[in-house]
Amino acid sequence: MKNTGIIVLAAGNSSRMGSPKQLLVYQGKTFLERITDTALEIFDPNQIVLVLGARHHEISSVIKNKNIHIVINENWESGMASSIQSGMKTLSGLFPEMERCFISVCDQPYLTSNLFSKMLQLQETSGKEIVVTKYADTLGVPALFSKKYFKPLMELTGEQGAKKIIQQNMNDVESFEFEKGAVDIDTPSDYNHLKNQP
Repeated sequence: MKNTGIIVLAAGNSSRMGSPKQLLVYQGKTFLERITDTALEIFDPNQIVLVLGARHHEISSVIKNKNIHIVINENWESGMASSIQSGMKTLSGLFPEMERCFISVCDQPYLTSNLFSKMLQLQETSGKEIVVTKYADTLGVPALFSKKYFKPLMELTGEQGAKKIIQQNMNDVESFEFEKGAVDIDTPSDYNHLKNQP
């Protein structure tokens, strides 16, 4: 993953779940451990930033042995934009030669390191500056942005996530089919359904 970083957004308070979904266990690991281990399979630890916010003391304790950078977004309640900014700022400082950056979340249990590799290949072959995953009739995360879009990512405000930049630059977007990306865990029933999958 030469010159490519990843920001994992995990700052929210999981209001619909009622408990931190970062700490839900699936196949023997918490969601946070799963995405961290997946990222460490292909990214150097210096290229990974995890953004925490709500209940960060409790949540960070499960990955204290992982050699990645954690940034605490004290302003997490203002919306996703502040977490993206915290992550971009930290990662740019740690990894100034970064040319591309993934933005990902921790509640997509079917994410694999292979998906990140394929998205990177697609960016190289398509010549597009943004590569997004496509599922359930939507374009979303994980999403890969080239350096051209670092400044617009830093200028997002409030509840705006990376989707705003995707929608504004559709002529520069390539999508990658990730059907199981539609499985994200927001409520206790989502989680129960996931656990009952074969």
